[in-house]
Amino acid sequence: MKSVERLQDALGHRFSRLALLSQALTHRSHSVCHNERLEFLGDSVLNCVMAALLFERFPDLREGELSRQRANLVRQDALAEIAQMLGLGEYLRLGEGELKSGGGQRPSILADGLEAVIGAVFLDAGFDVARQVIARLCRVQIERIDPAASGKDAKTELQELLQARKLPLPTYTLLLTRGEAHAQTFEVECAIPALGIRVAGSGGSRRGAEQAAAKAAVARMTAG
Repeated sequence: MKSVERLQDALGHRFSRLALLSQALTHRSHSVCHNERLEFLGDSVLNCVMAALLFERFPDLREGELSRQRANLVRQDALAEIAQMLGLGEYLRLGEGELKSGGGQRPSILADGLEAVIGAVFLDAGFDVARQVIARLCRVQIERIDPAASGKDAKTELQELLQARKLPLPTYTLLLTRGEAHAQTFEVECAIPALGIRVAGSGGSRRGAEQAAAKAAVARMTAG
């Protein structure tokens, strides 16, 4: 594992208890003292801080819209994007099997690791510092938010469109997976037989590919 000096600089927090950061970076495949409890804690802190940041930034958004925006910000792909920006995968302590399979670049492991690091910051320095760290890490994602947009992800939007027409929900089928384990691309088909729609989407995770396919299906349904 690399020296954590640069990681602490990127976080904007110097740990007084480095053992907390070490545990946060330890996957369960590596040792018994792993990061799952810190991940649990960090998830709760992250959701609370995101709610507060959105509440303050968008005073006119209703509860449902705030909830959807928060869900988008804390979803696995969004957190993995931030973790990749930090280079978090280079600092993770993984078991031999995960190392060989490229686990350090897997979205689920990156997202969980980021939540664990947030939990460690909270324990090391308290809520206010954790809030500052989260606000810094998520600044770009929050600034991207368009309050005029629905805030719904593509799969939710597609589901609501179909329910409004009293049509069955779509089916998602994995068509293929390309690349090495640490840099895979997934292709998924979204099918709506009642409308004769079959479209495909690709992404760096199966979830991301499903979202891309759902977005294409929404475009087909709303075209013209």
